[in-house]
Amino acid sequence: MQINSLKINGFGNLKNKEIELKNGINLIYGKNESGKSTLLKFIYCMLYGASKNKNGKEVSDYEKYIPWVEGEYSGKITYELDNKEKYEVFREFGKKNPKIFNEKLEDISKTFNSNKTKGIEFFYEQTKIDEELFKNTVMVEQGESKLDKASQNILIQKITNLISTGSDNISYKKAIDKLNKKILEEVGTERTIGRPKNLIEEKIKQLENKKINIEKNKEELKLIEKEKININSELENLENKIKLLKEIKIKKETEKIEEEKIKTNEQIKNELNEKLNNLKLELKEEKIEKNNNIKNYIFVALIILTATIGIILKNKFIFIGVAIEIILFLIYFILEKNKNKKQLEKIKEENNRINSQIKLLEENQKEIENKIKNIFEEINNEKERTKLELKNNYFGKIEEYLLENYLDKNYEKILQEINNEENKINNLKIKQNTLLIEKNKLENTENNLEELEKNINEAYQEKEKILSLENSIKIAKNALEVAYERAKQNITPEFINKLKECINRISGGKYKNVNFNDENGLRIEMKNGNYISVENLSMGTIDQMYLSLRMNAINEIIEEKLPIILDEVFAYYDNERMENILKYLANEFKNFQIIIFTCSNREEQILSKANVEFNKIQM
Repeated sequence: MQINSLKINGFGNLKNKEIELKNGINLIYGKNESGKSTLLKFIYCMLYGASKNKNGKEVSDYEKYIPWVEGEYSGKITYELDNKEKYEVFREFGKKNPKIFNEKLEDISKTFNSNKTKGIEFFYEQTKIDEELFKNTVMVEQGESKLDKASQNILIQKITNLISTGSDNISYKKAIDKLNKKILEEVGTERTIGRPKNLIEEKIKQLENKKINIEKNKEELKLIEKEKININSELENLENKIKLLKEIKIKKETEKIEEEKIKTNEQIKNELNEKLNNLKLELKEEKIEKNNNIKNYIFVALIILTATIGIILKNKFIFIGVAIEIILFLIYFILEKNKNKKQLEKIKEENNRINSQIKLLEENQKEIENKIKNIFEEINNEKERTKLELKNNYFGKIEEYLLENYLDKNYEKILQEINNEENKINNLKIKQNTLLIEKNKLENTENNLEELEKNINEAYQEKEKILSLENSIKIAKNALEVAYERAKQNITPEFINKLKECINRISGGKYKNVNFNDENGLRIEMKNGNYISVENLSMGTIDQMYLSLRMNAINEIIEEKLPIILDEVFAYYDNERMENILKYLANEFKNFQIIIFTCSNREEQILSKANVEFNKIQM
């Protein structure tokens, strides 16, 4: 690939600037703060976009390179790929997607895939080089020749992928990521929510809980059945009591009628007594004769008294008066006697009539008393018959003491007992209906037990499948990790040999042997045979070592010959080291476009002295 031209409308401190680049070495010279590093970043952002994500930095690339003066925040780059296809890319950095034109200036932007966050990934599709690999190989920013551990591992993975699969794009890391993603999405973990493993475990838990509830329901059904039996037994007892009480009620009603008859007869009897008493009072008229006798006795006494006085006084007039009194008395006596006789006859006649009535009333009274007595006897006899009949009918159904207790109660008490027992029956029937509803509900649940157990078995089978899938993925991961570890331990000898040759040439033969792996990183063999980390060497040597690693990775990993962009990477190099590296680049990468940013004229002098052609651009 070769970058042909750059047009900067506005990017950081660069404005309205156009640069033409050639194949081979391009030496871009400028003093410090002239915009060299900004130009390098412009190239990168034109290809991959200016991210608005800070990624741990204080400001994002987008914010950092907003034009210092007002104007367009945009630019254009033209380039040609190894297959001779030419493209122009215009990008407004405030927009996610650039416009890509082919050699015929046709807009082909929509032919590339678009990432939700990064936009159109045209350059990756054209070169198969992602941002990380681009920054870890062909682009070396000022002061960043050294690769950190993560960047070294990226290179190791790429090289290992190439060794183990024949393609650096078939990535071990991506394969592991895909397997992890497959576990996450198709299985799940203890920490995930809503994944198959979590869902099936939750489903099993719910089904098992349902089963436990059904088992509990069985026990509840037993209790309900037991309570139902108790209620039925109690209802039977109550219904027997009600039946008994209603029979007693009928008997009591008959009793009540007979008692009313007694009351009626008692009332008649009382009335007869009252009439008898009245009639007997009428017999007192016989005392009239006794009263008349008293009058006669008094009258005779007066005559005797008068005669005695006359004798004593010897007064003839008194004797004459006595004689007259006697005559009058005799007349009165005769008249009174006749009168009394008539009265006595009349009284006798009346008394006979009254006595006749009294006799009749007394007979009626006896008849009434006999009737009352008979009714009482009939009532008592009926009570005994009822008691015996009920005892026989309700033997074993009603306790005898309770039956006698009911029989001793009056009619009103019996009615009250019936009402109480009926209320009890109603309450029990309500409870019975409630139990029936609950029983039906529990039985419906119990009927689902077979289906539930089937679902539980299916759920466990499904879980086994998920666990089997998880186990298979883990086995695949383990096998991949083992294979990858073996591959890393056997990084192609050709790559190591080229890396040794590069370091040997750049260091002027000082360092000949090198070791490179993801555990120890880049290590150099010292003269005494000991390997030490390059971190223990001088800054210039460290830059040399990592630049060698980058250059060899370019040859090993990258198929498209991307421009090698170096920004002040030789700052810590002495003249000898710089000469060695420039000659190495000119010879080994003569088919690559090399862009070197520098504020020194040392590169120009060394290249001129070595008769190496270059294109100089003044910032």
